[in-house]
Amino acid sequence: MEKKSSIKVNFIYNTIYQILLIIIPLITSPYISRVLGSEGVGTYAYAFSIANTAGMIGMLGINNYGNRTIAALQDDREKRSRAFWSIWVLQVAMTTLVLAGYIVFSLEFCEKQYRIVMLIETFEVATSLLDINWFFFGMEKFKITVTRNFIIRLASVFCIFAFVRNATDVWVYALIIAGGHFVGAIAIWPYLNKYVDVIMPTAKQVLSHLKQTIVLFIPIIAVTLYKRMDKVMLGSMSTMVQTGFYENTEKVINIPLSVITAMGTVMLPRMSYLFRNEKEKQAMKYLSLSMEFVCLLACAMSFGAAAIANEFAPVFFGTEFTSIPPLIMAMCITIPFVAWANVIRTQYLIPLHVDIVYVRSLWLGAIVNLIANAILIPHMSAMGAVIGTILAEVSVAVYQTFSIRKRISVVGFIKNGMYYLLCGIVMFIAIRFFAYKKQPSVLLIIEEIIIGVVVYCVLCLPYITYKHQDYINQFIRNRRGNSR
Repeated sequence: MEKKSSIKVNFIYNTIYQILLIIIPLITSPYISRVLGSEGVGTYAYAFSIANTAGMIGMLGINNYGNRTIAALQDDREKRSRAFWSIWVLQVAMTTLVLAGYIVFSLEFCEKQYRIVMLIETFEVATSLLDINWFFFGMEKFKITVTRNFIIRLASVFCIFAFVRNATDVWVYALIIAGGHFVGAIAIWPYLNKYVDVIMPTAKQVLSHLKQTIVLFIPIIAVTLYKRMDKVMLGSMSTMVQTGFYENTEKVINIPLSVITAMGTVMLPRMSYLFRNEKEKQAMKYLSLSMEFVCLLACAMSFGAAAIANEFAPVFFGTEFTSIPPLIMAMCITIPFVAWANVIRTQYLIPLHVDIVYVRSLWLGAIVNLIANAILIPHMSAMGAVIGTILAEVSVAVYQTFSIRKRISVVGFIKNGMYYLLCGIVMFIAIRFFAYKKQPSVLLIIEEIIIGVVVYCVLCLPYITYKHQDYINQFIRNRRGNSR
């Protein structure tokens, strides 16, 4: 039996992992935005969105399905070995078909000026052949993925600054990022033999996973439509410059979302294990604490990011991107809704196999997003895509909440969240008051962040102390016991 890692340790590791997925474009964005310009950034975003969409189609919902399946089999090496190999063979088969289709599309249907970048992005699609992070997430071994990614991501940063020199180097930038992802997928394989034995699956065993992966793949299509198609639609219906504006807006929003996603990824295998072993009381306790924690984080990050947007965008991305602060401020609206839906999805719907609610909610979001984009992008460009995303995320969260209202204490969760929402509003006002009529600078941004943290903590700590006095007392007793 494998020893389980603590949730706290896994959350720390997976937070690092999720941030690493964002950290490379974030660190390099000030340089890339200035070297490639808004059109170059938009071209890369357009090609990457198509390649990433193809890769997700190849994965066929295996990230969530594989994670859940392996988590339930943590205590049985033989069963999890059989499950791993049969799921991975299905993954290889699907990705191979998608990869072939992507190459044909790049050669025959893609516009000539984007063809080289599209072909380089083949590495991004091919990464899905070898990506087995879902297995290690299911085993709750997050440290392995973090340490492997850290080295590769640092190497990518070095290569970007060394080899991307002018506006024509979009293909070089694409090669470095896609190549890094591909090498990262390969690098995790040497750790596998510690946890599984080599067992050749039969065709029947492989196909036994097909139905459930398709069920979880359907929402992946929906997510793709309103997470990736925004940039594809912008590139087709507006300009690559507007696509570049939207791309950098997403980079800012993805920073807080990476922390929130980390919580869901860590809790999914633990909740799957608890529900499978009929420990529902403990599972619901985790659900309640998780919901309050992400509300605390989401309100802080949403209002905090919106408050510093006016100063952050021109300092970070350069003068060519001075028009994106309104996009960032508007997109921040999505953070609490994404956080809320993420907890419901990863800690209740998927662990309990309530997949139909998950599927319907994401399709609702996709339909709302596509309709809004089609109407708004021709008239409002990047802001139209932002509004479409807001409407989509709100639709997803509201539908999921309405669907489970009779099963869990939704009203209690909302009451807790309202307090943190008010604290976030006060923090936003305090930051904007401090920054009024001041020139954007790195120092000003740091000062804004410090003020925001202090104000939010001062407002939240009394409430948290009062509400969770039992946990605080238990923590103090444990610390005293350990010090003896």
